[in-house]
Amino acid sequence: MARPKSKTEKKIDNNVRLALTSACEIFLEDIPGFQWLTHRAVYSNFPASLSITCVFDTDKHQKQAHQDGNAIKMQHLIQTKLLHIGVKLKVPKQQVIFESEETL
Repeated sequence: MARPKSKTEKKIDNNVRLALTSACEIFLEDIPGFQWLTHRAVYSNFPASLSITCVFDTDKHQKQAHQDGNAIKMQHLIQTKLLHIGVKLKVPKQQVIFESEETL
């Protein structure tokens, strides 16, 4: 991940981090097997380069999130939280990624 260099990039990154932390706290309470999330961005191509990875404890929980619709709910909540800070994902289905700790 390219580290934010300018003051503006640092501010954007901090706002993204705060928005995603808010979403993460909700996911930890509501989504079975959800563990954590992280983000990456190349600030010269932001927000198109923004990538958010949601990590589950097992492959089973990751697959279950897709089957029961929680993955879509997670994408929507992430989009909503980011929109509140003025960041619009270009292709949410490609920018919000689901993994498990078993495959990392």
